[in-house]
Amino acid sequence: MAGFVVAVTGGVASGKSAVTAIFEKCGVTVVDADIAARQVVGEGQPALSEIARRFGAGVMLPDGSLDRVRMRELVFEDPLARRDLESITHPPIRALLKSECVAAPGAYAIVAIPLLAETGSIAAYAWLNRILVVDTPVLLQRARLMARDGVDEALALRMINAQASRPKRLAIASDVVINDGLIGELFEPTRRLHALYSSMALARLTPPGQS
Repeated sequence: MAGFVVAVTGGVASGKSAVTAIFEKCGVTVVDADIAARQVVGEGQPALSEIARRFGAGVMLPDGSLDRVRMRELVFEDPLARRDLESITHPPIRALLKSECVAAPGAYAIVAIPLLAETGSIAAYAWLNRILVVDTPVLLQRARLMARDGVDEALALRMINAQASRPKRLAIASDVVINDGLIGELFEPTRRLHALYSSMALARLTPPGQS
């Protein structure tokens, strides 16, 4: 059972997945907020019923599942709709993430939360012990996004600007991995953090006077 939890966050195309993959290779369980977000609006889930009541049949597919494309369009166009959706989905997402992290084997667990800085409620994640930000210069982030998703420069900038600013994200960081080079250059700093987190988790779990 993991008694120490580290969140990994960062902007779009910053390299979060590459970093969490290295932690997984080190034997650390990685819990993904994107997967949890899909699970809490699955068939039979209370959040799905609340979404249908709030937004109507227009956001539901004929089979009773959520029309994710329409829902994304709606919240992108309407800030109030976005806040309402978040008020429905964020509490069960946080509860699921916490339960999966606590149940994870090993001394510590990683939870990947791409939009942690955007939640506006870091206090709701008081169970996190550290926050690791994967940081990338905006110009490089834009270039990677254009290459990865095949979008033009204008759309790439809109996608970046729709997220928290780089300073806002760095302001919540306990630790930072700078990803401004090749993927292979992430291994050493990430492995150093793995050693740090393992040591911190062990110290947290060891009773005073024992070692």
